[in-house]
Amino acid sequence: MGKKEKKQRHQQRGSRRADFYEEEEGYEAGNSFPSDQEQPRPDDFEDEEDEQEEKNNDPQHRSNDMPSKFLLYQQSVQSPKGDISYMLKFFLMYVGGRQPLHLQEDFCGTALLSAEWLRSDPRRTAVGLDLDLEALQWCMENNVNKVGADGYSGISLFHGNVLQPLEAKLVRSDEPQELVRNIILTESTNDLVEASALESVQGGLEASADDNCTKRNSRLPARDIVCAFNYSCCCLHKRADLVLYFKHVLEALSKKGGIFVMDVYGGTSSEQKLRLQRRFPNFTYVWEQDEFDIIQRKTRISLHFHLQKQQKKLRHAFSYSWRLWSLPEIRDCLEEAGFQSVHFWIREMPDTKENRSTEGFGVAQDVKYEEVETFQQQDAWNAYIVAVA
Repeated sequence: MGKKEKKQRHQQRGSRRADFYEEEEGYEAGNSFPSDQEQPRPDDFEDEEDEQEEKNNDPQHRSNDMPSKFLLYQQSVQSPKGDISYMLKFFLMYVGGRQPLHLQEDFCGTALLSAEWLRSDPRRTAVGLDLDLEALQWCMENNVNKVGADGYSGISLFHGNVLQPLEAKLVRSDEPQELVRNIILTESTNDLVEASALESVQGGLEASADDNCTKRNSRLPARDIVCAFNYSCCCLHKRADLVLYFKHVLEALSKKGGIFVMDVYGGTSSEQKLRLQRRFPNFTYVWEQDEFDIIQRKTRISLHFHLQKQQKKLRHAFSYSWRLWSLPEIRDCLEEAGFQSVHFWIREMPDTKENRSTEGFGVAQDVKYEEVETFQQQDAWNAYIVAVA
């Protein structure tokens, strides 16, 4: 088949009605693995590099309105309201006695979860930590600014390694200092809240003027909740590193009690080569999983985006080398790090071997996470792991 015929074939596919569903607010949690999957046709990936090069050289395909890969990731992978809803539930169940106000989002990327955390209560603070400086800067320009000046005063983003969190450097904010101060002073009604907020923003502004400001010398309240979502702990391949990370988490949590929440996926489909896709109105999100090494329990995950309007394919927008940790391994590491108890909340995911029509999409939305002590292996499942300090 010639390239021209292939292009026409792909254009016809792009004109098909997009499959889309909205998640039930407050319940559904996001993750990288498509929650409702449809198998792509084998030839969907045929000669993609050649077609991409051809399109890039065609002036009619050159566009300045290409969406950011970070925006596409947020739209297709993340559901911060669902994650926050579950974290609040977990905190009240296992700690209780107070409302959690201080969140730390490790492996935060664009810190969408942290930005959403700040929206509902001016007393809340958020700390984000990630190795990707570009993602953190994108967050400051596209997520934090939507929260408003209270967002700049309530969030602290750090560029660094979760295994050396105290050495992470504060990311600068270009938000006008006077605007932040004015909003805090005029909108705060509680003296304690006003003093705390003012101290927080002053510390942040002073730090933003110093590129060498680290998490070690930042004045941050102890965390009520620390989270690591989107299977980020799979980036840590060694057991010693996983235990070390959990120890850092425990040190960051409040002595009054706190929780650490992470997610992980599994099932028989997680240990084999796999391609899944999920359609949105303007693009298709593709999860590609390489062969699984049973000795090292490692695989490589790549996320691709097929843009309908631009007729382009953003291949390998994000790629990860993951070790797929088992639930007992994670529990043992958490207990070794010093956590008092570990709880598993699991839900079964749709079977990856079945193709689903538009009418079938959304079936998994009725399946909520439940706390379990035993769970029989399935084709695919997703889990929250909750560790109590």
